[in-house]
Amino acid sequence: MSPASDRLTYCKLAAVTMIWGGTFIAGRYLADQLNPLLAASLRFILASLALLLFMAFARIPLARPSLRQLAQLAALGFFGIFIYNLCFFYGLQYINASRASLIVALNPAVIGLASWLLFKEHLNRTKVIGIALCVAGAVAVIVSRNPQLMQAGAHSWWGDLLILGCVAAWGVYSLASRGLNASLGPLQTVTWSVLLGTLMLTATTALSGNFTFKEVASLGPSQLLSLLYLGVLGSALAYIGYYDGIRRIGTTRSGVFIALNPLTAVICGALLLGEALTLPMLIGGAFILAGIYLCNKPLARARAIGI
Repeated sequence: MSPASDRLTYCKLAAVTMIWGGTFIAGRYLADQLNPLLAASLRFILASLALLLFMAFARIPLARPSLRQLAQLAALGFFGIFIYNLCFFYGLQYINASRASLIVALNPAVIGLASWLLFKEHLNRTKVIGIALCVAGAVAVIVSRNPQLMQAGAHSWWGDLLILGCVAAWGVYSLASRGLNASLGPLQTVTWSVLLGTLMLTATTALSGNFTFKEVASLGPSQLLSLLYLGVLGSALAYIGYYDGIRRIGTTRSGVFIALNPLTAVICGALLLGEALTLPMLIGGAFILAGIYLCNKPLARARAIGI
């Protein structure tokens, strides 16, 4: 792959994580308005429809995976869609979006360590420093934006534990896609995992009695917009971009881009809401960008010398 192609991949991953930066705000809003199971189900019903409509318009047939691939896709759907979203929406009932994004900032470190332990992915000193800078920068940005987030409520530990479940589930979703990404491609892998995960969520919601016509019909415009953002942009589009990044540059190098989430939230707050940009935020942002650069620099150098 050429350096120009690498740069395009980096831009796609940056855009993906910027979209994800807004999912915590939309999710926190819905957590106060809807049952978590219903919110998660509606999010991925919309994501499934968006993916299937895209494939229909692009005239791309849905692949027929083998039984082994179907089992792997079901595992992706279980961890990356079902478990992740239960932890996400239930966790946001106990803690605010800033505190949740602080915990999710651990993702690059978890993915990097798991890649090294499970798949023997090379983790040299430069990558370790880069991952550490990403995590430290994300923490600096989040804490400086909302210093009160460290003040835990009576049941905040429940929220912390559930959002840590998000981190673990996303690690599985990132790492377990390696073979499927190569054989089926990112679009088919994401579509099948989303469809299977949506079935799990919808069946659980229906069996628990939380999926009713009355609840769906009572959704207001702001709730529908939040669900569309989460489903179409934050799930269908962003998941494809993320898996494409994993296929092109690897799990660890793609995972560090998640540290851009809080930086995106800060920049949007400054541009759209007139929020102040403080020196700790700027320093944290510089750490994040430096960490992403360090994690991806070895790849560019190796290709330049033909390794």
